Amino acid sequence: MNHLGRTNSHRKAMMSNMASSLILHKRITTTLAKAKALRMYVEPIITKAKEDTTHSRRTVFSYLQDKDSTAILFREVAEKVANRPGGYTRIVKLENRLGDNAEMAIIELVDYNTVYGKDVDAASAKKATRRRGGSGKGKAAPAATAAPVAEAFPTAVNNQITDAVVEEAPVVEEAPAAPAVEEAPEAPAADDKVIENPEEKGE
Repeated sequence: MNHLGRTNSHRKAMMSNMASSLILHKRITTTLAKAKALRMYVEPIITKAKEDTTHSRRTVFSYLQDKDSTAILFREVAEKVANRPGGYTRIVKLENRLGDNAEMAIIELVDYNTVYGKDVDAASAKKATRRRGGSGKGKAAPAATAAPVAEAFPTAVNNQITDAVVEEAPVVEEAPAAPAVEEAPEAPAADDKVIENPEEKGE
């Protein structure tokens, strides 16, 4: 056990305050040594909070010594971690502190970091596709089968959709064709005038 350079009473008071802050704010920044000590201190408390009884509340309060954090722990945090069998916190290392070069870290509750959770889901999805897609042909086959199913389902609507597309297509084609026809006669008209003027001068 790391005594953190403090007496027993000082260390218990510090752990209690840090655990309360972690429950209230869901993440705190501290030194790496304190973060590791806090994880060992707070995770049994969170496990105890899963069972909402008077005895559990009194036991947790004896460690936290704070009514607000105890209430939030039993009301909000316990619901989030109900299906998690442990590992409620995560420690993320940061750059060393400028003053004394101490190793810094962020300790946070796992279930409250939505950004990191999305990244993990995306990474797991990529891994799943890589495993399935070891043969890339496997992905193309379901995509090809899905397309005809989508076309075959709205049979009654397909006629209307195709009619609308056919009506829109000629309108788009006529618009560029009209300026092209107008530009063609203008150019030769100018050339004719240029040709006529020298002939008149020659006569």
